[in-house]
Amino acid sequence: MDFRNYGNVNQDVKENYKNARIFQTKTYVKNMRDKFSTPSFFLTFNQIIDRLNNFVDLSDPDCSLPNIQHAFQSAEKAIKDGKPDWFVLTLFIHDFGKLLYLQNNDSNGHSLKKQWGIVGDTFVVGCRIPNSIVFPEFNNLLRQESELGIYQKHCGLDNVFISYGHDEYLYQILKNYMNKNKLSQEALYCIRYHSLYLHHRENAYGFLLNKNDKDMLAILREFNKYDLYSKSSEIYDVKETSQKYLELWKKFFTLNGLYL
Repeated sequence: MDFRNYGNVNQDVKENYKNARIFQTKTYVKNMRDKFSTPSFFLTFNQIIDRLNNFVDLSDPDCSLPNIQHAFQSAEKAIKDGKPDWFVLTLFIHDFGKLLYLQNNDSNGHSLKKQWGIVGDTFVVGCRIPNSIVFPEFNNLLRQESELGIYQKHCGLDNVFISYGHDEYLYQILKNYMNKNKLSQEALYCIRYHSLYLHHRENAYGFLLNKNDKDMLAILREFNKYDLYSKSSEIYDVKETSQKYLELWKKFFTLNGLYL
């Protein structure tokens, strides 16, 4: 999130980040990856839109609109700037992983009330959390390792544990054979790491990056411009606008929905 001067953010925002620093252990991340490795139910495209229209991100101090409005705003800005279809669609769907709230599990941070396992800036678990993260005063709530921690230098981000949330959830969903799609590796990379601001904005994990991470950094930063700076008070008609994106969806997905 873009709030370096965060002294006046509300208590829900601070509590969300505090809980992430307490509970996002390596064991938790591994358990969540295992738990959601196999889809358990299907939602149609329209059902996805409807459920995201009921979700407001508690970690975001900039926006109190339902998350589907952020999806529209991000994608519409990209269209206006003449971005290619894959980039527009990726912006539209990049937060679909917030459907984790449907699990309605407070203890895992997967509910409307408790969202620390869904939203917020992510960080690598298993090495020291950089102080350039938002709310660094909470870092000591999680056991701190050395800078490199349990990892080897330049092992690549795909070989580390990152605090679990909607990025990793959606990435694994889209990689699953049941959800056949034509999304590029660039699209999947942006989805998986768009909340890892310590990587693409703070340059805090250079010692972990491999060649692929370095090659993808430029497109991830370009993606972040639309994710972060497209927020506005403009409200789109959900039914009308979503049907426009359904046509774009059909260019990249075999099914009219997702196995989640």
